[in-house]
Amino acid sequence: MKILVIEDDRATADYLVKGLKEAGHVVDHADNGRDGLFMAASEPYDGLIVDRMLPGRDGLSLLEVLRATGNDTPALVLSALGSVDDRVKGLRAGADDYLTKPFAFAELLARLEVMQRRARGGGSAPVTRLQIADLEMDLLARSVKRAGKPVDLLPREFQLLEYLIRNAGNVVTRTMLLENVWDYHFDPQTNVIDVHIARLRQKIDKDHPVALIHTVRGAGYVIREPA
Repeated sequence: MKILVIEDDRATADYLVKGLKEAGHVVDHADNGRDGLFMAASEPYDGLIVDRMLPGRDGLSLLEVLRATGNDTPALVLSALGSVDDRVKGLRAGADDYLTKPFAFAELLARLEVMQRRARGGGSAPVTRLQIADLEMDLLARSVKRAGKPVDLLPREFQLLEYLIRNAGNVVTRTMLLENVWDYHFDPQTNVIDVHIARLRQKIDKDHPVALIHTVRGAGYVIREPA
């Protein structure tokens, strides 16, 4: 998921951004309500995490403006104010969920997943496992197996593999990978993609008779079922 964190407290923001990235999400951050509103209205996000008390514009009025303009991005409000009245005000302002501080990060992740489930149609179960040939990914356990044997991946390698499998059979370009795995909207002119693809191949295809990850010369990369 691509998530926008709108939080002015530096320690809390760093904690959220670090944890969300380690969980495989792409994360942007705004430290005030004014910038947060602009970013939320200008970029497509899968979820918003909004602190209630923000400089520039408070979190509830930020959500009211977004909802009034038709923006229905799922939003989780964070606040030290935890009374029933406070939670009701948050939900009526447009929040999809309300979590009081201090909070457990595992609960925050679970609430984000529930919001996504609702946004995708309510009753349908979220995709938690991906598979191509004998390669399996468990998105909840953050684990990978090939032919039943565990494959140890770093967080960025896990994100890269997940993106490839979700687009199995289709060529993914360098630009697509930069935007969706690294969250770069420019080309840094480095070999970062080549390095990560090479490492991923070593871990996924080495010691197996059939390779799954392929280079499409002049176009990009593709992961596909063996012919």
